[in-house]
Amino acid sequence: MTFCFFTAQYLPTPGGVERYTWNLARRCVADGHRALIVTSALPGLPARERDADGLEIWRLPALPVMHGRFPVLRPFAPAADLWAQGIDFAVIQTRMYTQSVWAARQCRRRGIPAIVVDHSTGYMMHGGLGGVLGRWYEHAACGVIRRCAFPFYGVSGDVCRWLQTFGVTAAGTLPNAVDPAELAALAGAEPRTDWRQKLQVPPGGFLVAFVGRLIPEKGALRLAEAVRRTPGCVLAAAGTGPEEAALRALGAPVCPLGALPHPQVVQLLAQADCYCLPTEYAEGFPTTLLEAAACGCPIVCTHTAGTGELLPGDDCALFVDDTAPETLAAALQAVQNDPDAARARAEKARANLDAHFTWQAVFATMKEIARTARAGR
Repeated sequence: MTFCFFTAQYLPTPGGVERYTWNLARRCVADGHRALIVTSALPGLPARERDADGLEIWRLPALPVMHGRFPVLRPFAPAADLWAQGIDFAVIQTRMYTQSVWAARQCRRRGIPAIVVDHSTGYMMHGGLGGVLGRWYEHAACGVIRRCAFPFYGVSGDVCRWLQTFGVTAAGTLPNAVDPAELAALAGAEPRTDWRQKLQVPPGGFLVAFVGRLIPEKGALRLAEAVRRTPGCVLAAAGTGPEEAALRALGAPVCPLGALPHPQVVQLLAQADCYCLPTEYAEGFPTTLLEAAACGCPIVCTHTAGTGELLPGDDCALFVDDTAPETLAAALQAVQNDPDAARARAEKARANLDAHFTWQAVFATMKEIARTARAGR
């Protein structure tokens, strides 16, 4: 079977949707299928390639709107060869991108069965005229996709509930996930980075990790201020974005690491004393929370989407009700002062992840959806 994944952004652009696509596509190939990934062009990368995992990547010309956060497919993008690939089933990632609208209409026109997988629990833009126009656009785009009559799935129950805002009743969940065995191998893989030594964490020091885009909604700067207020804390912030320069200007104990290869991210999470995600972003189901749980790293986070499923209670993570620096500092101190309780919460989170959030289970569900859709075509 030939699976085709449509995603406005893809690796090496960092993000949860990008890794979600990569993980499911890899499992298609491992199961003996063919996997195409259709995404936006990036400077310096070829328009078409086959990567080391056997995934066939097609990059279509796009305008990098919102500093690349919202790629807009160029009109008349050359894609004739794509539709000659014998696509059996399409997975359209997220409801609001122009590429998603285009993919849904093309699949409908060509009789290709498809699903739409959504990853957010809020509007992309907030406040002012831009927020008003953004909401109007998202409803319009989702309306076009909805009329193509493909089923929608959410990466969490919270996402499924949010889809009702657009008049969509989700067919179910295809949750974000990880491969615990793969992450364990990466944590010990060579070359292995000793992050505590590299960042000069003092003996008995407390290493806090943040992984994600450095945008205001994710809260990295607020976390940095909290770390500066907490004696013995060192912050390792992996990611890029508009806040990176401000983080670098703070100096020690704040250590911006830029974009890291995935093995180094996993090693950081496996060695950190705490993973903190003080996000106010419209998350769907943050990959970093799953990876932190798989690495046994104690978690401090807001009540963002997916946390109620991965972290169903206060015995799995330490939750904060707001992202003020003083609130975050108090939470970090609580983890720092009671490491036994923090480890117990981490063990509970890891057990829940192993039971419900693995890529093997998600791929099996997606393959059955594809089989049923093709049989009913």
